[in-house]
Amino acid sequence: MSYTQLLTPEEKLAEAKRLLSLPHIVVICGSTRFLAEMNEADLRETKAGKIVVKPGIDMKSPRGLRSDPVDAEALKGRLDDLHRAKIRLADEVLVVGDYIGDSTRAEIVYARSLGKPVRFAHPEADPDA
Repeated sequence: MSYTQLLTPEEKLAEAKRLLSLPHIVVICGSTRFLAEMNEADLRETKAGKIVVKPGIDMKSPRGLRSDPVDAEALKGRLDDLHRAKIRLADEVLVVGDYIGDSTRAEIVYARSLGKPVRFAHPEADPDA
């Protein structure tokens, strides 16, 4: 009797990406104060043939997203969850900016806990270097 080996969700995702012939996926992490650098990194990575995902909302921008503190905190929680999902989807993490705050540090720790390679646009910013 043969037994089929059950795949982990991560293995299923990797196999699906392979079957779909998806290019390498990189997620950009960093403080939203570095949005211009994120956009430049997006350009370089896309030009290199990679799929790029990055933060979609800057909570520091004056769009009224922070006008209600309760709503803003709830939105930040949802955005954090969404960004962790982007990290799970990605093949690699690219950290931009020369400053690593608490949120970015938590994303780095999370990515590394999943075995994702983490690359730094500013290698001197690597908290584990």
